[in-house]
This record gives sequence, structure tokens and C-alpha cells, in this order.
Amino acid sequence: MGTSCLESSPLLNDLKVTIHKTSMVFPSKETQKKSLFLSNIDKVVNFDVETVHFFAPNKDFPQEVAERFKTALEDALVVYDFLGGRLKLNIETKRLEMDCNAKGAGFVVASSEFKLCEIGDLVYPNPAFAQLVHKSKDFLKPDDQPLCVAQLTTFKCGGFAIGFTTSHTTFDGLSFKIFLDNLAALAAKKPLAVIPCHDRHLLAARSPPRVTFPHPELIKLDNLHTGMESGVFEASKEELHFKVFQLTSHNILTLKEKAKGSSSTNVRATGFNVITAHLWRCKALSAVPYDPTRSSAILYAVDIRSRLNPPLPKSFAGNAVVAAYATAKCEELEKGDLARLVEMVAEGGARISDEYAKSVIDWGEVHDGFPHGDVLVSSWWRLGFEEVEYPWGRPIYCCPLVYYRKDIILVFPPYGGGHGINIIVALPPNEMNKFESLFYMFLTSV
Repeated sequence: MGTSCLESSPLLNDLKVTIHKTSMVFPSKETQKKSLFLSNIDKVVNFDVETVHFFAPNKDFPQEVAERFKTALEDALVVYDFLGGRLKLNIETKRLEMDCNAKGAGFVVASSEFKLCEIGDLVYPNPAFAQLVHKSKDFLKPDDQPLCVAQLTTFKCGGFAIGFTTSHTTFDGLSFKIFLDNLAALAAKKPLAVIPCHDRHLLAARSPPRVTFPHPELIKLDNLHTGMESGVFEASKEELHFKVFQLTSHNILTLKEKAKGSSSTNVRATGFNVITAHLWRCKALSAVPYDPTRSSAILYAVDIRSRLNPPLPKSFAGNAVVAAYATAKCEELEKGDLARLVEMVAEGGARISDEYAKSVIDWGEVHDGFPHGDVLVSSWWRLGFEEVEYPWGRPIYCCPLVYYRKDIILVFPPYGGGHGINIIVALPPNEMNKFESLFYMFLTSV
């Protein structure tokens, strides 16, 4: 099988979703009122993440899913007490904190007039999927912003979708996966799959802070309006086209062999590294107008749990990732061999030592800012959301809502399993045409 690009078949503009009930859910047991410290990594990601998890019909759960899911969510708010709390600014420390006040999470029950098989290709980022995640929060008090809202939408066939809106300050991808595992266990009336670690002081800055490395991957807020581009987390105001590119396991193996074959050194040609190098080159060279002297920076998240000394618990519930980076001139990206680009990507990950991660955290204590680069590769490839065992079965697919961000490329596992990947790219039309041409040209060239 070769590569392919999923063209957008006619997308449904309206899933005809009806909201039947909106409410707040509260912890099933009394929880302790307290403030939860947020690290400098947490505070950088103060925005919502919206994900949709699709499930096939299950004859044993025709009507029961909503109630079972709601009960599980109530129990989860005991284990994850911060999830039913609110963000607040500590006046004394001037730091953002989580107020664990048991004000609850949002819960929405809805239905669609379509069958699951009628709403189109789940892999393709249909903007109408936004109807599967509750946005209006019209059932809340004015100015009340819960950290979690869940919507369960049933389809006419009996299939359904669970849409989560969670503040990124609550979880990174790995800790959200553990949360889902625990939510599934609670729904099955089983013990927790993993006991989460809530001590975010484990990622507190040193006193005094010591920034021991240069950090070109981070930008201060006061530099955003001095001719530099804005950060990768900012939504684009341009018209963007979306495409889903696919790489088979054979394509990935070909990239690995190409990287190893053109190198005299033992380059670390992992699947992630070669895919990231390939996407970096295509994204950088698709910029209009093309400038060979322009410097391009690639960013990608690295989990620091095992890199710290002592290591963080694998069950750490919070954000424990920092941005790895590599930089090169566009001319080098165009004419250099793949092995060198893969090597630069690998060096970016290898750079993240215990001291480097602590330097990043301390930088956040001294400056207000966030990661900045030409492109951020956000990988959901091996997070395993589709492997969560709910009483009603595993999800058939999980995805975020459409990202209107041209500098973020999303990498996903394929629909139905397998060893290939899906890549979601959003670019202005002229840049998308260049990206697509480069994607296949560099993949097939010797």
C-alpha cells in the first residue's frame, strides 16, 4: 500500500444535535476544600482541549450509558477533586491555582438525528463535530468556568459519542489517558486502574531559580509585538484548508531506511523522529514566499517523568512535558539529506535532561512566555485513548476538534488500529498545495 491523502467527501454541516439535559455533576463524596499548586508548565497551557470519543452500538447498553457515565464522573470528581474546582489567581503569590471547591463539572445529554455511519469519515476533521462538545455553558452561573464539561450524544443506530472539554491545566495527554482508564474502571464499578499522584510541587521552580541553558524554543510575552510571529497556540485568522495525510507502516519503514542509508553515523531513526523530520521539512518549505535564508524551528513535546532525578511517578496527574526543538535554515531543509534532519530532531529530544527540564521550569518563574516555533508536531499516536476499556466497549475512534492553527500538525493512530498514522494539516490554500507536493516528493525521492 502506498501513501494517500483523504479528500474531503461532502461533509455534513449540521449533525442535527438536540440538547436534552444540561446539569452540573458534583463529587459523590465530600471532598477537602483546598488550593492546588500549578507548575510553570501548567500555567503555559491555560486553554481548553476538546476531544470526541466515538463508540459503536452495544445492545447491553441501549439507554443505560448516560446514567452509568454520569455516576462514574461523580466518583471521578472525588479522586480528581481539582476537576470539579475552578482556576483562581492567588492575590498574595500572583500565581494561578486550582481552587478545589467542589463546584462541579458540566454534564450534557444530547442526541443526533443521524446514524453514526451517516456522519462521514471520523478521521476527517469535520467542523460539525463541534456539536458533540458543549460550548455555550448556558446552564452555568455568569462567569463560571468549569475545568471539565462532558457531553454524551447518542445516534439513531445506538452508537454514541462522548465529548470532553477540559482545561489543559488539568492534564497532559498521558495523564488524561490515565484519567480515562480510571473513569472506565469506575463506570465498571471496579477499583481504580491507577492511583493518580496530585503533588504538582514536584515540578516547582528552584529557589532561587537557575536558568542554566539558553532557551530559543521559548518566547517572552513582551517580545510578541516586536516583529516576531505569535506563539504556536494562537488560532489563525487566515482561511485554512484541512487535509489528512496517511503514512502506512511501509512508508514509515522506508523513511527509516532512507535516513539510515544516507548516514555514516548511527542516527536514531525512530518512527517518530523520521516522521517529525519529514513534516518539518514540508512545513518549512511550504511557506509563501519561500526564503532559503529563513531559519525554521520545529517543536515537539517530550515527557519528562522518567528524565527527572528523582523520576516523577508515572501516575503524575498534571502537565509533565516540555518542548524539544531543532532549528535549521530552509536551504538546509531543502537540500540536506534526511539523516541530518532526523539527527537534529533526535538531538532535540536528547537535550531534555533533568537539568534542562528544571532550567525550562525556572525560566517560567523568571519570565512570562511560552513555546515558539515554525511548527509544533503534536503526537497522539501512542497515547492509547482507543485502548480504554469501558463497560460498553473501546472507542472506535478518538480525535480533537478542528485546530484552527496553521503551525500545529496533529499525528494520530489510524481508524480501526494498525501501524500506520494519520496526519492532520491546516494551511492556507496556496501553502497547502506546496505542502502536499513536497510531502510526496520527499517521500518518494531517493
